[in-house]
Amino acid sequence: MSHDTKENGGNAPPSRKQSMANSRKASVFEKPLDLDDVLVKELGQFGCFQLRNIALVAIPIMMSAFMSEYVFSAAAIPHRCRIPECGEDSKLNEYDPEWILNAVPETSSGFSSCQRYVPRGFGTNGTLDYCPANIFNNLETAECDGYVYARDNSIVYDFDLGCQDWLRALPGTLNSVGTLLVLPITGYISDRFGRKWALIISVFNLGLIGLIRAFSVNYIMYAVLQILQTTLGAGTFSSAYIFATELVGPKYRVVTSATCSSMFAVGQVILGSVAWLIQPWRYMIMALHIPCLLIFLYYWILSESVRWLLSKRKFSEAKNVLETVARVNKTHISEKSLEALMNTSLPSVPAAEVSDVEKPGLIRNIVSSPTLLRRVCTTPIWWITTTFVYYGLSINSTGLSDTMHLNYILTCAIEIPGFYTAVLVLDRIGRKATLTTGFFFSAACNIVFVFIPSDLYVLRLIIFLLGKFGISVVMTSVYLFTSELYPTEYRHSLLAFSSMIGRIGSITAPLTPVLMVYWHGIPSMLFGGMGILAGLLVLTQPETLGTRMPDTLAEAEALGKKDSKIEQSS
Repeated sequence: MSHDTKENGGNAPPSRKQSMANSRKASVFEKPLDLDDVLVKELGQFGCFQLRNIALVAIPIMMSAFMSEYVFSAAAIPHRCRIPECGEDSKLNEYDPEWILNAVPETSSGFSSCQRYVPRGFGTNGTLDYCPANIFNNLETAECDGYVYARDNSIVYDFDLGCQDWLRALPGTLNSVGTLLVLPITGYISDRFGRKWALIISVFNLGLIGLIRAFSVNYIMYAVLQILQTTLGAGTFSSAYIFATELVGPKYRVVTSATCSSMFAVGQVILGSVAWLIQPWRYMIMALHIPCLLIFLYYWILSESVRWLLSKRKFSEAKNVLETVARVNKTHISEKSLEALMNTSLPSVPAAEVSDVEKPGLIRNIVSSPTLLRRVCTTPIWWITTTFVYYGLSINSTGLSDTMHLNYILTCAIEIPGFYTAVLVLDRIGRKATLTTGFFFSAACNIVFVFIPSDLYVLRLIIFLLGKFGISVVMTSVYLFTSELYPTEYRHSLLAFSSMIGRIGSITAPLTPVLMVYWHGIPSMLFGGMGILAGLLVLTQPETLGTRMPDTLAEAEALGKKDSKIEQSS
C-alpha cells in the first residue's frame, strides 16, 4: 500500500484507476492463451492420443475416396453396332466375329464403334456364323440402332448408352457438383450439432445412398443418386480432416495434412483393387459402401472436437476431452490453462463492435487494393488448374491400356510420395519454387505424353505417373501458399473463394476423356497448357517463406519486401 502511495504522490485513488486502466490495456493487447499454446507447452504436440485420433479418422478418409467409383461403374466399354441382318439379337453377341468388317467400316484402331454399312435390302440375310459382304452397301453408312458390347461390367452395358459418351461422363461431373453443394449442408450440421455428428452423418449418407445406387434400374436413377450421394456425403473428408489436425501441434500440422491426403490416396488404391477383384459394377458398389454403415460405432469411440465444444461453451465436456488427451499422452494440463481456455472462449463484445465499425467491406478493399485484386484473380486459377489436372489424370488413367485397374492404382499411389515431397521441400526451396516446379514439371510430362507412340506402353505409363506426381506436389502446396498471401481478417473468406472456384476444374475433368474422340491428345494438351499458365501466374506473386503471416491488408501488400521478413534473431 505504501509503495503505491509513493509512486502516485501519496494519492491512493489514482493508483487504483491507473491499475484498472493497465488491466484493460493488458486484456486488449496481450495474446490470450489458445489451444495451440496448451498443446505446445503442456499436452504435447503429437502423442499417443493424436496418433489414435489420426488412425480412427483414416478409415472415413479412405471411405471418402469410394465416391469416385464412377470411374469404373461408368467406364467406357468397347462396343459396335448390332447387325440384325446377321442374326444378332443381343447386347452380348460375339464382339468381333470373323465377318465383322463386312458389316462395319474399318478404322485405324480396328472397326467403327458407332457406324455400320447400310443393308442392300435384297431379302437375304446372313447368320451368326456366316454374314457375307454382298448384303451390305459399303459405300453408305448409317448410325447404330442397337449395340453389341465386349463386356457387361458397366452402366454403359446395363443402360445401353453405346455411343452416348457425354451421358457416360456426366456422372463424374454430377459427383463434383455435389461436392460444391455439400459445403453449406456440412457447415450447418457441423456448427449446430458438432463435428462428430457431421462426420457420422456424412459417412452414413455416403454408404446408404451408394448402396441404393447399386440397385439403379435406369440411367436417370443412377445419375440422380450420384449427385445426391456427394451432396449429402462429400463432407466426409473435411469433417475427418478437422479431427486429425485440430489436436496436433503447429510443428506437426503440415505432416498431418499430408498424411490425411495420403490416406485419401490409399482409399483410391483400395477402390481400384476392389473394382479389379469384383468386376460386376453393382456388386463392386455394394462391397465398397456396406462397410460405411458401421460408422455409427464412432459415436462411442471418437471424442468430440475440443474447439467446437469450447466455442459452444460446453466446458465440462471440453475439460473431459482435454484431461483424456493428457492421460493418454502421459502429460498434464494445469487448472490455470483450463480456466484460461474457458475464458478465451467467451465472446468479446468490444472487439466485435470495433470489428464491425472500423473494418471496411471485403469487396471494397479488394477493388481499392490493386495488389489484393491481382491475387484474388490469380489464386483461383491455381486451384482450377490443380483440381482439373489432378482429377483429370486419375480419370484418364483407365484409358491408358487394357489394364485399367492397375493403371488407376498406380496413378493414385504415386500421389503419396508427391504429398510428402512437398512437405520436405516447401521450407527449403520456398513456396514459389515448389509450386512453379510442380506445375511446369506436370505440364511438361503431359505434353510429352501426347507424342509417345502407343506401343511404348511402359514409357507412356512412366511419363503419365510423373505428371501425376508433379500435380500432387502442387495439391499439398497450393493451400499453404494461398493462405499466406491473404491478411488474417480476410484469409478464411478468400481461401474459401479460391477453393470454391477451383471446383470448376473437378467438375470439368470427368468430361475430358470424351474429347479423345476428336483427337487423342486433347486432354493431355489441356492439362499441359493449364499447368504452364498456372506456373507462370505463381511467378507473379511474392515469396512467403520466412515472412510473417500478414494480419492486416497493409502487411499483405508489403509481402516480399524487407519489412515482411522474420528477424533471424527473434
